Amino acid sequence: MKLLLHMCCAPCSVYPARVLQEEGVSFEGFFYNPNIHPRDEFIKRRENVEKFSLQKGIRVSYTDDFKQDVWENFKGSGDERCRMCYSLRLDRAAAFSKEHGFDAFTTTLLVSPYQKHDLIKELGGKFAERYGVGFYYRDFRPGFRQGQQEAKEMGLYRQRFCGCILSYNESKQRTGK
Repeated sequence: MKLLLHMCCAPCSVYPARVLQEEGVSFEGFFYNPNIHPRDEFIKRRENVEKFSLQKGIRVSYTDDFKQDVWENFKGSGDERCRMCYSLRLDRAAAFSKEHGFDAFTTTLLVSPYQKHDLIKELGGKFAERYGVGFYYRDFRPGFRQGQQEAKEMGLYRQRFCGCILSYNESKQRTGK
């Protein structure tokens, strides 16, 4: 099986990538995260995925799409925001998988206990069916803390919000910065 690993950020990639490598799964990374804001945050996360992938010998394709206007103008609730965000990224990952000959795709979003796991699983299956590729479902959450610790030890940038402009504004309110 040839697997595409959608990478939301470097810290969340550490554990899933290690597990896949240890199990001998042939995979490549895919960075497509137009939800990440502001621009400097997007750049930090992209650079750290690159840093991580170079250290671990993982080939990664990058799509530097940045859609700040979409997120600034989005008026939906938090749940609607997450559905839109996951859909945008998983749809593109499934399409990329099909276009580049991958058998299946998965996402590092499945490692975070802060993400809506069941929704990711549902949408991954939906887009896999749409594009005729598999969705490799794996609950990576048991390794979340371990992966975060390894990311810290590797000197990778670790963010304090999920990525979209709405969560960024919420994090600024919580921290006062």
